[in-house]
Amino acid sequence: MAFLFNKFQDAVRTLAKSPTFARDPRKLQFEADINRLFLYTSYNRLGNDAVEADAEEIIDMASKAPLDEQQKQVQENIHHQIKNFCTAMDEILLPDISQPQESQSNVPPPRSGLSFAVGRTSPPTNHPVIPETRPLKRTELSQSLKDSIGYTLDVKDSQIPHDEAGKGLFLNGEANVGAVIAMYPGIIYTPAYYQYIPGYPRVDAQNTYLITRYDGTVINAQPWDYGGETRELWDGSTKADVRPKTEVTEQGSDRLWKMLSKPLDRSQVGSGGEILERRNPLALAHFANHPGKEMVPNVMVCPYDFPLTEKDMRAYIPNISFGNVEEVNMRRFGSFWFKSWGSRKTGPDVPVLKALVLVATTPLCNEEVLLNYRLSNSKRRPSWYIPVDEEEDRRRWS
Repeated sequence: MAFLFNKFQDAVRTLAKSPTFARDPRKLQFEADINRLFLYTSYNRLGNDAVEADAEEIIDMASKAPLDEQQKQVQENIHHQIKNFCTAMDEILLPDISQPQESQSNVPPPRSGLSFAVGRTSPPTNHPVIPETRPLKRTELSQSLKDSIGYTLDVKDSQIPHDEAGKGLFLNGEANVGAVIAMYPGIIYTPAYYQYIPGYPRVDAQNTYLITRYDGTVINAQPWDYGGETRELWDGSTKADVRPKTEVTEQGSDRLWKMLSKPLDRSQVGSGGEILERRNPLALAHFANHPGKEMVPNVMVCPYDFPLTEKDMRAYIPNISFGNVEEVNMRRFGSFWFKSWGSRKTGPDVPVLKALVLVATTPLCNEEVLLNYRLSNSKRRPSWYIPVDEEEDRRRWS
C-alpha cells in the first residue's frame, strides 16, 4: 500500500498544477480541493486489497472526469464512511435486539439508531418514543469506537509551540489516508440566515469556532462545545457559555456589536423538531489547530451533504440547520449574497444538511490533528498564523 500511496501523492501534486481547471481563482482552488479529495477518499475506499491497476484507474479518472462527477464520487465515498461510523455507534449503544421488547399500544416502534425526535413534525405534546441506549460515559463510548473502527479523538493541550495554542485535537489510534477523522458540529447557517449568526455583522469578534464552506454555508460550533459526557439531548440552543480557544478581551465596541446583534431565535433552530445527542466521539473538528512553524497540515476540510432521507443515521450527524432546510435561494455577486426569485434546483429534490468533515491527507497515528486555516490575507492575521501556502490563501478568498 505504501507504493500505491506514493503514486496517489504524485498525482495530487501533478493535478493541482493542471491548467485545465477553472480560471477564476476561487473556483480554481475549490476544484483543486475536490480533485485531492477525490484521490484521497477513493484511495481509502480501495482498502488494503487494492492492486496497482485499481489505483491507475482512479488516477486516470481524476485527470479526466468532470468536476461534478468527482464531487458525486467524493460524496459517495464520505457517505460510505459515515454510514460505517453510524453502524459502529449502533452496535455500541443499542441494547441487544435479540431480547424481547415490551409492546406498546398506539405507539410506533422506535427506529434503529438514536434517531429519536429527528425529522418529526408532530406537536410537542406527542413525544416520540426514545429507544433505550447503553448508559456509557463519553470516555467509554470513545474507547469502544476506537476498538471498532481503529481510532477516536481526544481534546488536550496542543503541542504547537506558541502561547495561544490552547487545546488541540488528537487522533487516538491509527487512520489511513482519506479517512473521515472528525465532523464539524453545530448550527448551520445558509446565506439567507447570516443575520441571525450571534454577533452579526462582526460574527468572528468573540467566536473562534466558525467555519465557512465554499458555497457560503457557515457552521457555528460554539453551542456544541465539547459535546455531552452522558446521554444529553440537544436542540440547537446556545445555553452553554463556551470559552474561546484563546482569551479575547471584550472591548467597548465589541460589547456594542453584541448588544446590536440579533439574538438566536430558538423557534428557527431545528425547525423540524430535531433533537440530537451530544455524546458523539467524532464531533470535535472545531478543536483542530493550524500547524505551527515547521509543521504541515495532515487533514483537509471536505463539504459533506448529508441526505435527510437517511433517517437511521440522522442522530449521529451533529448539526442542526437554522431556519428551514429548504432555504431561500441565494445568488452570489462578488462578496454579496442576494435573494434569487427564480428556481435553481438542478439535482434530485432531496433535502440535505450542508455539513463539513475533516479528511486525513496522510496516514495518522496517535498525533495532533492539524488543519490549514487558510486565513484571508486581506485582514490582519494573528501573530501565531504561519501561512502554509500563500497562493492557496489568496485563491480561497479571492
